[in-house]
Amino acid sequence: MTTTLAQPAILGGTPAFPAGLPLTRVQIPQQDALRQRLDAIIASGNLTNGATVRELEAAAAELLGVPHVVAVASCTTGLMLVLQAVGATGPVTLPSFTFSATAHAVAWVGGRPVFAEIDRDSITLDPADAADQVAASGSAALMATHVYGTPCDVERLQEVAERAGVPLVYDAAHGLGSRRNGRPIGSFGTAEVFSLSPTKVVTGGEGGLIATHDEGLAQACRLGRDYGNPGDYDCLFPGLNARMSELHAAVALASLSAVEARVAKRGEMVRAFHAATSGLPGLRFPVVAAGDVSTYKDLTLIVEPAEFGLDTVQLATALRAEGIDSRRYFFPPVHRQKAYADLPRDRELPITDEVADRVLTLPLWSHMTEGVVRQIADAVIRVQARSRKVASAL
Repeated sequence: MTTTLAQPAILGGTPAFPAGLPLTRVQIPQQDALRQRLDAIIASGNLTNGATVRELEAAAAELLGVPHVVAVASCTTGLMLVLQAVGATGPVTLPSFTFSATAHAVAWVGGRPVFAEIDRDSITLDPADAADQVAASGSAALMATHVYGTPCDVERLQEVAERAGVPLVYDAAHGLGSRRNGRPIGSFGTAEVFSLSPTKVVTGGEGGLIATHDEGLAQACRLGRDYGNPGDYDCLFPGLNARMSELHAAVALASLSAVEARVAKRGEMVRAFHAATSGLPGLRFPVVAAGDVSTYKDLTLIVEPAEFGLDTVQLATALRAEGIDSRRYFFPPVHRQKAYADLPRDRELPITDEVADRVLTLPLWSHMTEGVVRQIADAVIRVQARSRKVASAL
């Protein structure tokens, strides 16, 4: 193998991407129509609380099969509004293997994060450990994250929430376009909250969407995104300025178009990468259950250093020499971050720690070609084939 493969760039070979390959690259469809819409919004002088936001909410509700969607300024503010609405001011059980905003939302509404383990294969929240933590802590709510767009075990998590009598809130930041056994992510639990930030499959530039079947919850979030003001400035509760602008809603509407086709293409590219690297020692991937669809918001590797020959940091360094950007999503896990150092450390999270130490996310865009995917895979293969020399060079 080492005699037929080209030298890795870190050992003097030619970089796979001399101009660099960024982690994400946004492409907005229907740009001419979008420009016309933006011009009309600007000409109207109405930049918020307008018809475009309502159109986005209706389009998303139809796509997700839910009666209520509330557009907000970000996924984080959406989570904050949902947690406020359900009264999650005590302990809240959630995974530590998630983006920090999941825990931040809990902290901002006066809750206390209680961290639970993840499943080793899917790397989403482990329902059994979540049940234990909900019971032990007397949690006011249960939160889970569809990591990288991989659907959680929503059925078992629903059972956990119902047995405990607590609301189930999903950080669905990565999941707009994912499906669980044919049913859209966004239609589960008490509420699911999506992100429309630039790294997502559907983007508004910034923004978020709250999806729920609960009319009362939706109404509370609509009031909450506008300071809790019912219209007469006699605020009913302390809300936020979490409105989505008309401009962001216009971009999100354009991005929402043909999302199913983009998700399907991302799945094809990830499967092509998996096939190209099949059999490579020390490399595995998060498992998406049969019958489920992931957005593959991220193409993430799980690297076993002893078998692969390099750890995650070394592999990232070698790929940087190839011009390939990468991120350690999510390292450190939230329970090891400085922001939560004051929380009790009365239990260990060995699976979370192990996975967080080993993950590396590589570039993936909805309009990336399979040829580029193959080049990325080839670069990983070249580096692994000469892992001993690479390790010595670092």
